[in-house]
Amino acid sequence: MTTAAAAGTWKLGDLEVNRLGYGAMRLTGNGMLGNSDAAPIDRAHAVRLLHSAFEQGVDHVDTASFYFSPLRSANELINRALTAWRGGRVTVVTKVGPGRLPSGEWQGMARPDELRGQVEENLRQLGLDCLDVVNLRRNGPDADSVAEHFGALAELRRAGLIRHLGLSNVRPEHVREARAIAPVVCVQNAYGLDHRRSEELGLLDLCRELGIAFVPFFAIAGARREAAAGAESDARVRAVAAAHGATPAQIRLAWTLHRGPHVLAIPGTANPAHLAENLAAAAIRLTADQLERLEPDAATG
Repeated sequence: MTTAAAAGTWKLGDLEVNRLGYGAMRLTGNGMLGNSDAAPIDRAHAVRLLHSAFEQGVDHVDTASFYFSPLRSANELINRALTAWRGGRVTVVTKVGPGRLPSGEWQGMARPDELRGQVEENLRQLGLDCLDVVNLRRNGPDADSVAEHFGALAELRRAGLIRHLGLSNVRPEHVREARAIAPVVCVQNAYGLDHRRSEELGLLDLCRELGIAFVPFFAIAGARREAAAGAESDARVRAVAAAHGATPAQIRLAWTLHRGPHVLAIPGTANPAHLAENLAAAAIRLTADQLERLEPDAATG
C-alpha cells in the first residue's frame, strides 16, 4: 500500500511532515460548500476517515474554525479523531482572518484585535493549548499590507498560543513584509495545473529560495476550483493518466508535487476510496516528457 511518505518530507519550522497531507474543508459535508440541505456527515465516519488517513501516513492536516456546516465542525471532528489516535504525531495547520456567523454567513476580514479571539476559538475546538501553525488568510491577494494583522499573530506566538506562522492568499511582497516581523514557515495559495498565478508572480520561486513550504489549495480541482475533480476533459491529463494507470486527479496531484521539494499538497475528501487514490499519487513519478506534455502550449492528443 502506498502511503503519504512516498512523496517525501518537508519541515514547517521544526515540524517535519510528509508532503502529501489532508485538507479538512470537505470533512463537514456539502453544507460548507453552500448546500444548506445537505445531510451532515456522520461523526463516526469522519473519525474513521481521519484515522485511515493517519494510518496511511498523513501527518499534516489543514483546517480552520470557519470550516463548518450545520451540525458539524471540521476542527471538532479533528479533535475527536486526535483524542482517540494512538499513532504518531499529527501537525494541525489552521487559519484565521475571515469570520463566519453561526448561520454560515461570511463576516469579512477580522480586525487585528479580533485575531486573538479567532486563535482561542481554534484552540478550544481542537482541544489544544498551542496551535502548531496558524496561517493569516487574506480575503484577497491584492490587499495592501499584512503587517498589522501579522504583527498581532506574532504577539500571540510570543505569548505561547502559536508555534509557527504562515500566510494564505498572498503576493510575494506580503511574504517579505511578514518575514520582517516574524518567521514564515508556509504560504498557502490557490495553485494547480490550470491556475498558476502564484507561479507567474514568482511566489513559488521566492518560497523555494527562502526555504518556505508552498501549500496549494484547489490543486486537483482543475478549472472548477471549489468543485471536486470530476470528468476530466483535458486530453493532456487523460493521456498521462492512462500511461500510469492513474486517474486525472492523481496526475494533477503528482504534477503539483513535482513543482519542487518545498511544495506540499492537501487534497480533501470525505470518501475513503478517494482518500486512498489521493495518497497513491505520492508514488507517481512523472517523466520529463510527461511534464512537458502537461504544459499549456503542449499539443493535445
